Amino acid sequence: MSILLENHIVELLLERDDKAMSLLYEHYGDTLLGVAFKVVRNEELAEDVLQESFLKIWRNSDSYDPSKAKLFTWLFRIVRNTAIDKLRSVNTKSDKEIQIDVSDVYKLGTEGVNPELMDVQDNLDKLEDKYQIVLDALFFQGMTQQEASDELNIPLGTIKSRLKIGLRELRKLYGSFLLLASMLHFL
Repeated sequence: MSILLENHIVELLLERDDKAMSLLYEHYGDTLLGVAFKVVRNEELAEDVLQESFLKIWRNSDSYDPSKAKLFTWLFRIVRNTAIDKLRSVNTKSDKEIQIDVSDVYKLGTEGVNPELMDVQDNLDKLEDKYQIVLDALFFQGMTQQEASDELNIPLGTIKSRLKIGLRELRKLYGSFLLLASMLHFL
């Protein structure tokens, strides 16, 4: 790729021009798909990774600094890191599914617990919106913390803090045992 074309793409990205994304896909798409495939070793996952990566590239285009890295290097890192996150996410989900199927860990006694009083989802509205959004993504939409961070465009550390505070607030409503029992029910 010529330096002129690369500079043109960078200008379009920094101007938030949609044409930048089509040029990126046209000139780098196949190579970046190959990068994703090399990490995840699955064509469908690689395509998901590429799509997620292009979303990250678009959202974070203003963070690209040509003095720190060439455009391809920046793109490569985003795709590679997204692929690694995706692979970890898939492995973690499959490990949890296997563990739940073969383990007694999540079988809690519920005698004396009234399910109508324990509907956590209905009581989320008692929390601030910023905690509701994070708890909903993690517990009711099944996202990992990294996926919630990416999807909600919130830093991972903030996701973790809001989760901790949100659970603490719910614990005040339910008490720690009841909250634990209800949250494990949704996993």
